[in-house]
Amino acid sequence: MASSLISKPHKALSLLSTAVRCMSNIPENAVYGGPKPQNPNQRVTLTQLRQKHRKGEPITMVTAYDYPSAVHLNNAGIDIALVGDSASMVVHGHDTTLPITVDQMLVHCRAVARGAKRPLLVGDLPFGSYESSTQQAVDTAVRILKEGEMDAIKLEGGSPSRITAAKAIVDAGIAVIGHVGLTPQAISVLGGFRPQGKNVVSAVKVVETAMALQEAGCFSVVLECVPPPVAAAATSALKIFTIGIGAGPYCSGQVLVYHDLLGMMQHPHHAKVTPKFCKQYGQIGEAINKALTEYKEEVTKGLFPGPAHSPYKISGDDVDGFLKELQKLGLDEAASAAAEAAEKMEMTK
Repeated sequence: MASSLISKPHKALSLLSTAVRCMSNIPENAVYGGPKPQNPNQRVTLTQLRQKHRKGEPITMVTAYDYPSAVHLNNAGIDIALVGDSASMVVHGHDTTLPITVDQMLVHCRAVARGAKRPLLVGDLPFGSYESSTQQAVDTAVRILKEGEMDAIKLEGGSPSRITAAKAIVDAGIAVIGHVGLTPQAISVLGGFRPQGKNVVSAVKVVETAMALQEAGCFSVVLECVPPPVAAAATSALKIFTIGIGAGPYCSGQVLVYHDLLGMMQHPHHAKVTPKFCKQYGQIGEAINKALTEYKEEVTKGLFPGPAHSPYKISGDDVDGFLKELQKLGLDEAASAAAEAAEKMEMTK
């Protein structure tokens, strides 16, 4: 009896404790007690990425532009999904990244956010959306987070105005990845898609620019198309982690374009511009071409769809009733076509 009475208050306290933990205005230990182990189904955080960097664990990033690619990245356990302005080329078919707009980027961002529930989500600021002023830069970055449902943004270049823009965005409470080396938005100045850091002046500039972006508050810097010793120097000089693309193995992590690494694009134009640094981990484009060719042949020969892919049935009695109604409407040819189809489907059971 006494034991029963004692247990009830404990039960009540347990229920109260559970209720208190569910109240949004009650601070949890996770807020004030330091980071807790994360459920693998939860979103990757900057804290986790920094921990990986400190431990020397490589960080993985892949571009994604739509819901299916985002689901693939999610299932593969990729750390960062970058909704890149490279969508301009690999999705929209332009020769450069310059034409894509903020509104187009937002469509891609939202689609990726619906499919990738685990990776940290980063959206590119497209050309023309942040160069005019720090206010323009902050406003665009805010849209990428609020309307695009991203966790962070990436911007290109290391000119003083762009470093100022990066700092303003960070000061606005938005996480930023910088991008140096070959910056595709600057091909007008660079004279095309040219690697950087291939001489003393250019190599030093890569390192100094990366350090300036760190000073501006960026949590990471992408190093694109620079020699491995230059990437190694930048990675060593920085406290934040680097992500390489065509920059050799001496970075904190790597990024590749989804379509490139899958070997998806078979169009002659894309083959012409496929980067030399990209390793193809699949030949998905060949499989797609083969499947489409087989589909065309089967449709042309009348082999598809067969009975196995014509699953919706109508009973014999209903067919007879249907034919009579068609005849009443004066649609004798339609009735004959329906009768012939019903007979053939019955024969192929």
